[in-house]
Amino acid sequence: MMVPTKIDRRCFIKTAAASAALSTFGGIAKPYISRASDRPVVTHGVQSGDVSVDSGVVWARSDRPSRMLVEVATSDSFKSIRRSVYVDALPETDFTAKALIEGLPAGQDIFYRIRFQDLSSPAITGEPTVGHFRAAPSDRRSISFLW
Repeated sequence: MMVPTKIDRRCFIKTAAASAALSTFGGIAKPYISRASDRPVVTHGVQSGDVSVDSGVVWARSDRPSRMLVEVATSDSFKSIRRSVYVDALPETDFTAKALIEGLPAGQDIFYRIRFQDLSSPAITGEPTVGHFRAAPSDRRSISFLW
């Protein structure tokens, strides 16, 4: 059996005021952040190609004029970003942006994270999409192709 506890008026007013302030400020800020329609979207996934010993090309397409932000790392955790570049995706290129990533370590797995930033409002960025490729080795090796 529960024993009812007494709450004095001062404690009740403090709790009610804190709850009202938290819900008011949280309700104002969160809808702006969570509106997905405001964010640029990667429409066709991310792609990579033209891989060499120390470079590779990555590209993606957005749904509107935006800036493609690319972060490159040698691990999928992205704890140590090796390189960061940006390229504008404009109507002239059908909202597609392509970036040459240079200075990569030979024969290593390369992870890249792409997100688009709205050109009219730089504080708005889309969800990141991660891709992966392996830089070409610097020495000669046997390779196999599967069909």
